[in-house]
Amino acid sequence: MLFSGGGRPLDLRKMLGKRALIVGEAGSGKTRVLASFLDFLVERGLEREVTLIELAPGLEEIGRPLETYTRNVFRVRYLRPRKIYPPRLLGKTAEEVLSYAERNYREARRLLSIFSASPSKILLINDLTIFLHFGNPEEILEAIRACETFAATAYEGEVLRDDKGSGITMREKKALSRLKPEMDLVIKLSKS
Repeated sequence: MLFSGGGRPLDLRKMLGKRALIVGEAGSGKTRVLASFLDFLVERGLEREVTLIELAPGLEEIGRPLETYTRNVFRVRYLRPRKIYPPRLLGKTAEEVLSYAERNYREARRLLSIFSASPSKILLINDLTIFLHFGNPEEILEAIRACETFAATAYEGEVLRDDKGSGITMREKKALSRLKPEMDLVIKLSKS
């Protein structure tokens, strides 16, 4: 059984037809919740209606891709980037952090364009904050308006606060503040 940050059971049925943002610290289980929702959708025969945009950098403890938790990613339209960099972890200077963030944005924007050209009823995004480091939240809202169900994970915490003075941590916070009011559900997970 899945639990929300408040310890209450999470009813995945309530996410259908809604806009949901799953936020929390690194390692809090955001990707597991999204994987469970994907499994829920596939079990109900909705796989042809799902697009999954994978933006996680794929590190061991931070930013795991959904396929780590479910093979159902291969039963939906699965859009993956060529390469995603964890900018705050790899960048040694503000310039390097911004360079990685911009590269990630270009890859994420390419995948979002594929979705926008042929939207599905359900859009899932793993690690939306990778896009928000450099991208405009209005671009995400445009994609959300094109689908009936939206769910995404987004980092919100302190562990990755050090952005080497690049400003991406503040951009991320501002972008999440812009997106949250547009959501039907904001699921806040805490590390246990």
